[in-house]
Parts: sequence; C-alpha cells; structure tokens
Amino acid sequence: MSVSTPKNPAGETKWLQGVADKHGFPHGIVGYADFRRPDVGDLLDEHMQYANFRGIRQSMNYHTDSAKTYLTQPEVSRTFEWRRGFKELARRGLSYDLQLYYWQMEEFLELARDFPDVQIILNHTGMQVDGPSHFEGWREAMNTLAQAPNVACKISGLGMGNWNWTSESIRPYVEEAIAAFGVDRAMFASNFPVDKLFSSYDAIWNAFKKITVGFSVSERSALFHDNAATFYRV
Repeated sequence: MSVSTPKNPAGETKWLQGVADKHGFPHGIVGYADFRRPDVGDLLDEHMQYANFRGIRQSMNYHTDSAKTYLTQPEVSRTFEWRRGFKELARRGLSYDLQLYYWQMEEFLELARDFPDVQIILNHTGMQVDGPSHFEGWREAMNTLAQAPNVACKISGLGMGNWNWTSESIRPYVEEAIAAFGVDRAMFASNFPVDKLFSSYDAIWNAFKKITVGFSVSERSALFHDNAATFYRV
C-alpha cells in the first residue's frame, strides 16, 4: 500500500485507484496538491498516472476565528507562487474543487475569470457555518461567484452550520444555490463521514428529494446524477 503524506500526496490516489480497480468505485478521484510547490506540475503528472484521477481539491477557507480558519493568511490565491501552480491544472485539463467561506467568493470569481478553461467546483454550498444572520451575505456572494460560467456548485455540508437541521431549515440554502447556479451547474452531494456527526445518509438524500419534489424529471436527474457525471467526467 502506498501512503499519502504531504510529501507524497499521490500515494492516496494510487491507493484509491487500487480500490476502484478491485471494486469498481470510486469512479472519480480528486486528490491534493500544494500549488506553491515549484514541482507541482510533476506531482500532477504523478496523480495522472491513475485512470480515475480528475483534479485537485484544496481547503482555502480563511476566517478571523482561529478555530474556523484553514489558512494562516488571506488571499493566498492572489499570490504569484500559488497561481503559477494553479496554471498547471489548465495545462492538463484538470478540475479544481474549491472549499471557502462566502466572503472569499469575490476573490475566487477573479480566479475563475482569469482561468476560464479550468472547471471549478464549489464544495459544501460555500460553507455557510456562521448562522442564519449571515444568510443574505452568503446569498449575495453565491450570486457573485455564479457569474463565472466555469464554476459549478456541490450542494452539501449544510449540517455543518446547523447540527439540528431539517429539510425546511436547509431549503432556503438549497433553493438559493440552485437559483444562483442554475439546474445545469448544481449537483447534490453528501459530506460523509463528517455528516454522520449530525445526520444519516438517508436523511440527507430524502431531504433533497423532498425539496425538489416539484422539479421536472430532467431537472432532478441533472441535480442527482447527470451534472456530477459531466463535471467529474465519469
């Protein structure tokens, strides 16, 4: 078994490909790379040895609360070193899974416009974890980021902001995300195993089904299956 470490992030991709070869899934693998590494192109090529590899995911969340921040400094995506590495995705036709907070969306709209050939997939509905008082700020930011046609949205992780969520409490977030990105650029997802802390797998998907009961068959097919297959090329 090859082990994934910060010095060998392609090790996890190798292991997952072995799982996929044996069991038939995962169908798409999203790995890790630090774009600031001068040899990040070589690392991406190492990931790309494995047939199911699709792109890179990074947690770019910056928060003034030390318990909620993932970065030690803001606006890392605007630095020369980071963008030099990000450019390597475009050269290889790889996608980018983006995790951030809503007040960073203007920054990443800029990135999306500067790299229109990179498919960016927003994770966890923009991670609105600061409570309902932030709903309007989140909604406006989602509409801002959605201006870039190369950004899609995974609707997931909504329980992180409310451990006692219900289908009705998450409905506004689901409906506003779909309104911002459109049915063609949104898709449902889970955040397991993290979601297991405050939910069950069935509860999440049943909530999405309940919220979209009035949608057409083709719209639901896009949200529950087709868009994920398109954006992750599976």
